Amino acid sequence: MKQTYRIDACCGRAIDVEKGQRISVMDLEGEQVVDFFAERAGNAGEFVSPGVTIDCNESLRLNVGDCIYSNLYRPMFEILEDDVGEHDLLHPCCRPEMYAFFYQNGDGHPNCLDNINRCLGETRPIIRPINLFMHTVVEPNGKIAVRRPLSRPGDKIVLRAQMSVRLGVAACSVSESACNGGKCTPIEITVED
Repeated sequence: MKQTYRIDACCGRAIDVEKGQRISVMDLEGEQVVDFFAERAGNAGEFVSPGVTIDCNESLRLNVGDCIYSNLYRPMFEILEDDVGEHDLLHPCCRPEMYAFFYQNGDGHPNCLDNINRCLGETRPIIRPINLFMHTVVEPNGKIAVRRPLSRPGDKIVLRAQMSVRLGVAACSVSESACNGGKCTPIEITVED
C-alpha cells in the first residue's frame, strides 16, 4: 500500500503510520523546511525528541543509519536515505511569539506550532520537532546561524517507522529569513509498506 499527501505552504497535516512502513518526505520546490513531529500511536505522552536524539546518537547531525528517538529513549524512526544531509535539531516550532520577537508580526501569522497542534487536536505550549532540511550552522564561539536550506527540488529523506506513530508535519511558515530561502512552498509525504 502507498499513500501520498501534499502539504501546502504554511500548512500542517496528521498522518498515521504503522510500524515498519517507510516515510518519504520530499521538498517539492527546494529550500523548504519541514517541521516533523510524531507521537506514539495511542500514547501522546511519548513523542519525538530532538534532545534525546542528540544524546543517543552523540551528534548534532543526522546520518543515514541513525535513529530518531522518543522522549522515552526508544527509537521511533531509522533514517534509510537522505539526499540533503542537513537537518536542524535545535529550534522549536515557529510560533506567534517568535514572529513577534524577531519580525514584529506575530498576530495572525501562520506558524508550525498552531498547525501541528491543530492537526493533532492538541494544545502543546511548545513543540520541538526534527526540522528536516533546515540548515543551522553552529559557529566556533557557540553562536548559531540559520542559512538557506541546501535541499533542491525533489530532494527527500526516507525513514522507516520503528513503532506505530501519528505524525504531525508542517511546511514551515517562515518567509522572513533565509530559513526557507525567503519563501514558503509545499512538501510531499509518501507512506508505503
